[in-house]
Amino acid sequence: MFRFAPSPNGHLHLGHAYSALLNVQLAAEQNGRFLLRMEDIDMARCTRSLARDALEDLAWLGLAWEEPVRFQSEHMADYQAAQDALMTMGVLYPCWCSRREIDARCGHGPRDPDHQPLYDGHCRSNQRSTDPQYALRLDMARAAALAGNDAARSWGDIILVRKDIGTSYHVAVVVDDALQGVTDVVRGKDLEAATCIHLLLQHLLGLSHPRYRHHELITDLSGLKLSKSAGSRSLRSLRDAGITAAEIRAELGF
Repeated sequence: MFRFAPSPNGHLHLGHAYSALLNVQLAAEQNGRFLLRMEDIDMARCTRSLARDALEDLAWLGLAWEEPVRFQSEHMADYQAAQDALMTMGVLYPCWCSRREIDARCGHGPRDPDHQPLYDGHCRSNQRSTDPQYALRLDMARAAALAGNDAARSWGDIILVRKDIGTSYHVAVVVDDALQGVTDVVRGKDLEAATCIHLLLQHLLGLSHPRYRHHELITDLSGLKLSKSAGSRSLRSLRDAGITAAEIRAELGF
């Protein structure tokens, strides 16, 4: 079981097309199944309009997938159940620190694999705030001890429940992959470093472990990866310019 899981917070670009086509190809080669999932837990940035556009773009490329498409925003209770289980294990703790505060305290110290300041555990030992708005962090040392695996230590006490959306990519993706029976996760190298977090959560929650593969990223002429935030040309803008789906598939090696 393979899947492609974009976030509908912007229009799809060539990098998305490559990942989707690769998953479809690998599924066909292994007589497997292909699923499509919309990772739209960030409901402030993700919209159903953009999700519909993504479905239209993928269909234009010639992709077919099993129905129904899973929208994460419709399954928050699944993620809450996983978070409740982690809380019961004693591996989550509330954190009130802002990014500015963390940068002021930790900005000159070690960095995590995403090159962000490594959190110093301030709220792990300072539970004094009465502010009801807080994130939940993973007590990495305790989690690693329970799992018997410290491969994710380089991330430190990562946020597993964002205070603005009530969950996180890390929780949602491992829960969804398990519930949907995904056996093979094929995604870009920009997510390779996070795989150790997902393996740790799968161990703690008793979830299945898919096989992971991380492909090279599609880059622009300057060597930077394509991204929505950088304004990379979208599939629909290429289509509007007269580029055909066959030309895009050929350019990407399909």
